[in-house]
Amino acid sequence: MQFGRYYEEFEVGAVYRHWPGKTVTEYDDHLFCLLTMNHHPLHMDAHYAETASQFKRNVVVGNYIYSLLLGMSVPDVSGKAIANLEVESLRHVAPTFHGDTIYGETTVLDKRESSSKPDRGVVSVETRGYNQDGTMVCVFRRRVMVPKKEYATAAVPEGVDPERPSFPEPR
Repeated sequence: MQFGRYYEEFEVGAVYRHWPGKTVTEYDDHLFCLLTMNHHPLHMDAHYAETASQFKRNVVVGNYIYSLLLGMSVPDVSGKAIANLEVESLRHVAPTFHGDTIYGETTVLDKRESSSKPDRGVVSVETRGYNQDGTMVCVFRRRVMVPKKEYATAAVPEGVDPERPSFPEPR
C-alpha cells in the first residue's frame, strides 16, 4: 500500500477518496475536548445541548472533525511530506453529531516546483468531509511540501525499499 506521494505523482484535478470512514462516538468527542481543554457545554453537556441549543443534542467539536479529515488524507496526500506549509482556509459548513460517520476526499488544486531547492515541490489541495448522508460538514485547503522521487530514492542503497524500511531480526 502506498503511503503518501512524491511530487511527480500528483496531478492537478486528481481526486483521492480516503478510506475508511470513521464513525464519531461520544467518547471520541469528549476525549478530544478534554485533551484540548475545550469544555464548552455544547460538546460536553447533553442537558445543556438539549435545552439551550438549536440542535437539541451535542455537537461534535469542529477541530476534531478537521483533525480526523487531515489524518484520513495522510496516506493519499502528505505521507511523504517534508513539511505541511499552510492551512489556507478552514470552514465548518454543517454540524456533526455523535454517531455520524465521516468520509473524506481531497482534490489536487495546484503544484509547483520549489524555486530554491530542486529536490522538492509544493502541492495545494482541498479536502472535503461528508457525513453518511452526503452532507458536506468541513472543507479546508492546505499546501504541502513533498520530495521529488528521483532525489528521494537516489541515496537509497540497492536492495532497500524506501517505502518499507527494514526492521531488526527478532532474537
